[in-house]
Amino acid sequence: MTSTYAVLSEGLEKRFGEVHALRGLDLAVPEGSVCGLLGPNGAGKTTAVRVLTTLLAPDAGSARVAGHDLVREAGEVRRHIGVTGQYASVDGDLTGAENLRLFARILRAPRTRAAELLDRFDLVAAADRPARTYSGGMRRRLDLAASLITRPRVLFLDEPTTGLDPHSRNEIWAAVRELTHEGTTVVLTTQYLEEADQLADDIVLIDEGRAAHRGTPAELKAAIGSYAQAVVTDASALPAAAAVLDRLTGAEPVLDPESRTAAAVCLDPTITLPRLVRELDAAGVPLADVTLRPPTLDEVFLRLTARKETISA
Repeated sequence: MTSTYAVLSEGLEKRFGEVHALRGLDLAVPEGSVCGLLGPNGAGKTTAVRVLTTLLAPDAGSARVAGHDLVREAGEVRRHIGVTGQYASVDGDLTGAENLRLFARILRAPRTRAAELLDRFDLVAAADRPARTYSGGMRRRLDLAASLITRPRVLFLDEPTTGLDPHSRNEIWAAVRELTHEGTTVVLTTQYLEEADQLADDIVLIDEGRAAHRGTPAELKAAIGSYAQAVVTDASALPAAAAVLDRLTGAEPVLDPESRTAAAVCLDPTITLPRLVRELDAAGVPLADVTLRPPTLDEVFLRLTARKETISA
């Protein structure tokens, strides 16, 4: 195993009775990168994070986190990681400053670290207010600050922006980008696929306890092709539009009479928008609009898992 990876696991297994949550999970997260762990509900993402943060012991397999063996050096792993869970870990009755000073004392970090983080996360003005009076975005920033008390080499973020408004979400995204710029490795689970698209250098789609697909957001999108879509002026023209899309893409088009739309997946990179327009026009299809666009990450994962469940962390 090489030190160039902040997280490196081989064949991780975890069972809960008859439930086989992890079935040989392999991960390789380079130092200083953001790795998005995504997948359908029950895929094993949360179990993977709990194992990699030493909250659960693996039943089989091995892993190194921040250069230390997950089982034999669990204490050292904990010294070099930070964790922000789905729910804020701060005490609502304590002020923001008191929360961070408490974490600093528990973790034997310098007292000045609390002041540094209050300033970094723009919480100085609210430092002496009880955390229960903070907005959702402020509480998440305080929670993220608490996970950084020890300057962790690897930060695990489990749905860090769930329930936040777009402005607060952008603030968390900016903080994550700053951390990775400084060299921190981030392992991120999220139910917002746009978040993974914005932040992740690499994405691992976990399905049935395994790393089913991996790659950059662009690579995963390219793997399932583009979406060709024609909007006709009259729903009666949908069969003709579908015939053209079928011939060009080789995929069965999906028709929506209500929106007068015919759409199909296109794996052929030689199909261009001008060609699509010409073919539809030559077939006499009355067009209101034509598009040829890359898929969203939502569409990528729905296709790759071949399910209808909502993708969630």
